Amino acid sequence: MKLAKRLVLTTTALAAVTAATLLSATVGSAAASQPARTGVDVPAALKVPDGNRLTGVFSAEGVQVYTCTDGAWKLLEPAATLWAKNDHSRRTVALHSRGPVWVSTVDGSAVNAAALVTSPKAGTIPELLLKSTATRGTGVFADVSYIQRLNTRGGVAPSTACTGTEQTSVPYSATYTFYKPAK
Repeated sequence: MKLAKRLVLTTTALAAVTAATLLSATVGSAAASQPARTGVDVPAALKVPDGNRLTGVFSAEGVQVYTCTDGAWKLLEPAATLWAKNDHSRRTVALHSRGPVWVSTVDGSAVNAAALVTSPKAGTIPELLLKSTATRGTGVFADVSYIQRLNTRGGVAPSTACTGTEQTSVPYSATYTFYKPAK
């Protein structure tokens, strides 16, 4: 069953990449080229350090995948699609997965990151400030320095006990903001 779930997630992600590549060749570039306001309240602890500029604001929907480890649910990976915050057609411009990593479906650029600060939020996964650990490519995610996960909804691990190697996927949504060093 575990393999079947991973195959479904992988197939869905590949279909999204293919569709997005065909349908939205320039959406990601347009969204990243114009700094935008986040439109979301940012806790003081999650503020990006001075010397960085906002380069992209993306809405996201997906799942937080949890696996049973020693009788408790542990995060395995996120699986989400991102689109430009103001794009009402919600054309996929990036995929978010284990790493954590974000990969542009428009230009293939990518950014890996690690959480620096966690800001708990009742009834939902926490908001985060992440620092880039690596980037790839010359597109929308090239040279990203910081990422914020804001405006989170859902995604909390089940509070029930688990057994064996069960997995479960919990829907979530968030706003991701991307920053690059100011030049």
